[in-house]
Amino acid sequence: MKKLRWWIVLVVVVAGGIAGGLYYRANGGKNPDKYRTEVVGRGTVAEVVTATGTISAVTTVQVGSQVSGIVSRLYVDFNSPVKKGELLAELDPTPLQAQVEQRRADVAHANVELRGAELLLRRNERLIADGLVAQADYDGARTAYDAAKTDVDQTSAALRQAMTNLSYAKIFSPIDGVVVARQYDIGQTVAASFQAPTLFTIAEDLTKMQVRADVDQSDIGRVTLGQTARFTVDAFPDENFQGTISQIRLNATQNQNVITYPVIIDVANPDLKLKPTMTADVTIEVAKVQDTLRVPNGALRFRPIVTGATGAAGATGASGGGARGTGGLAGAAASLGKGQRAPRKEQSVYVVGTDGEPKAVPVKIGISDGRFTAIVGGDLKEGDKVIVALATAKVETTGTFPGTTGGRGGR
Repeated sequence: MKKLRWWIVLVVVVAGGIAGGLYYRANGGKNPDKYRTEVVGRGTVAEVVTATGTISAVTTVQVGSQVSGIVSRLYVDFNSPVKKGELLAELDPTPLQAQVEQRRADVAHANVELRGAELLLRRNERLIADGLVAQADYDGARTAYDAAKTDVDQTSAALRQAMTNLSYAKIFSPIDGVVVARQYDIGQTVAASFQAPTLFTIAEDLTKMQVRADVDQSDIGRVTLGQTARFTVDAFPDENFQGTISQIRLNATQNQNVITYPVIIDVANPDLKLKPTMTADVTIEVAKVQDTLRVPNGALRFRPIVTGATGAAGATGASGGGARGTGGLAGAAASLGKGQRAPRKEQSVYVVGTDGEPKAVPVKIGISDGRFTAIVGGDLKEGDKVIVALATAKVETTGTFPGTTGGRGGR
């Protein structure tokens, strides 16, 4: 039994030796590959700007009250469709009606005073013609008549104002639309002092919406009117909505030293999926090239290093360590992994040379989508294998949309 076990061990050792020899011959007597490579190919690269925005109706009107009073009747509620001129609510008209009656009485009193002043003036006109009254008495009668006439005009204007205020007790819709907000209930007091309080908020047409996206100042120069913008909302995370940029407003805002510009995106909403005040994650495609030579961004981040004492080659890259790779060309390449705009200048990628060590290939880079970078010049050819990392390191990929979409950060 013991002899059988020794024979089994001997067979295993011999088999392992034969397998190692075959593997050594298959690799030409060289060490296994030390680097992870990817084949250079052609495809589409799209550079995008990302931002966050808020959805709203194209036209939203806040309906207020110009007079104070108690809400006595409501004819519409949330989500009620309304027509232009439709009665929305009424305030208690009692105090306003009382003001109208008072002003009418003031007008009647002023008219009585006017008639009395007119009679006195006519009498003095006849007497002064016969020389029976002093000029001063005639002038006083004339002044009293003019003053009474002015009082009639003044009280009549006050009456018209009171009647106008009474008409304001009825709140009408200024547009066709849908009531999206109502701030008061029956019995609540509306106080109109320095500004009109808002009773209703009406959206004109919810089939036409707009997104106000805040775009960072570093990206606003590449955003132009007419560009296509895509966005998603949390309510429909698997659905992409599309709109067109209609405005780039100049009223920038500053928040914690971050300056953003509002960009307005017009969106069709025929099925009413989009609701006012939803948050939209916006992607604006600012540049796109098709059927272009492209390399993974990991190839631009990779930089070989020399260990120093032994002279052996190492590397820095997507996850490799090393002292280099943080500045100069390496820093520019590293920025691509963060989705920053690719500088249009020469850089280098590395391929495995005939001696098994990295060999630099100069290239000119174009736009990047966060995962791939377009190659616009240099000695790199389709089908070449570029080094993206050490064979023992995991390749870091940035961006989640290969090819036509990308992950360029806009903020």
